[in-house]
Amino acid sequence: MNRIDIAEAAARLKTARRVMVLGCSGSGKSTLSRKLSERFGLPHISMDRDVFWLPGWVIRDKAEIRALVERFSQGETWIFDGNNTETMPPRMARADLILWLVPPRRVSLWGALKRIPTSYGRVRPDMAPGCPERIDLDFLRYIWNFNRRTLPKMERMVEENGADLPVCLLKSHRAVNELLALCAEEH
Repeated sequence: MNRIDIAEAAARLKTARRVMVLGCSGSGKSTLSRKLSERFGLPHISMDRDVFWLPGWVIRDKAEIRALVERFSQGETWIFDGNNTETMPPRMARADLILWLVPPRRVSLWGALKRIPTSYGRVRPDMAPGCPERIDLDFLRYIWNFNRRTLPKMERMVEENGADLPVCLLKSHRAVNELLALCAEEH
């Protein structure tokens, strides 16, 4: 994995045209993606909102998911947020940079739980229409086990399909805020 530090990631963001944002549910990847989209004028593509879900929490079939990811990946510019390992190769083939949120699991768990007062039962901006926020025991287990079950698959995908692609690991909200502050500086 071609790891870069926060300062280099901020410098690269100023000229990047296509950025992947990865991270566990609740880690802040959609929030970061939205902020970067606004800052740099790049379209924000959310796997949850734009690719996976149809109203009523109905998942699209795999062929349609692959076709949408292929189409979106071919765009000239984007911030693409989402983890699905099966769709990582076409995104990585076009990406200039990966920002990977890897906070401790308790931070991601808290990030998901704190959605309850503001979003539970409502559709968040990063979710598909007709898919109101729901938090259940399966979702919380997914977050709790993410680093053990999902993270190794994602790491393998990056090694196999994007070993030379610059990757910035953001291990805390402080690191994300540092990145955003550096991006806000004019040079």
